[in-house]
Amino acid sequence: MKTVLSQDPHNTVQFREKELEVAIGRQVRLLRKQRGWTIAQFALEVDVSEGMVSKIENGQVSPSLSMLQLLSRSLSVPLTAFFQGYEEHRPVMQVKAGEGAEAERAGTRAGHHYTMLGHLSAQSSSVVVEPYLITLSEESDTFKAFQHVGMEFIFMIEGFVTYRHGSELFQLAPGDSLFFDADAPHGPETLTKLPARYLSIICYSQE
Repeated sequence: MKTVLSQDPHNTVQFREKELEVAIGRQVRLLRKQRGWTIAQFALEVDVSEGMVSKIENGQVSPSLSMLQLLSRSLSVPLTAFFQGYEEHRPVMQVKAGEGAEAERAGTRAGHHYTMLGHLSAQSSSVVVEPYLITLSEESDTFKAFQHVGMEFIFMIEGFVTYRHGSELFQLAPGDSLFFDADAPHGPETLTKLPARYLSIICYSQE
């Protein structure tokens, strides 16, 4: 059964048209959360509906100047604060083949080679993303209990391993992927065919 997703990754025209609204909404959400307000509390403070606050934060409406003034007074920020995200530089990082930084994560076992392919954090969403290329060889240890916060995505490139997640075991061959909550014990339990390489992308909140 094919899963139909609502987001169109190629619809750049709509994104450009709404870029300013999205930037304003992102700043409003960030400033609201910094004050520890829920949408309901913020709506009561500004004296507008919760639905309107939600639409502004999601870039679905273009707030008028008078609305922006109300928001700025409630949040105690200048009007210009809402436009910072519009001109903000969006980070991008390129790593050429063979130039990834060798990394050692907490809990790294012998023979597990981690090559960091980048490190980006989005200030507005407080999310950190870390992609790694992991190589396992004949000298690699196996382990059953590696845990950390966030979500992890694995894509198998070379070799065959049996990967544990909680009480379940998964046979991973080239082209297979695994996406899971990294708070459960996980890791390569049986190294069936070596060398083995897989891409690991870890996402977690920097809070």
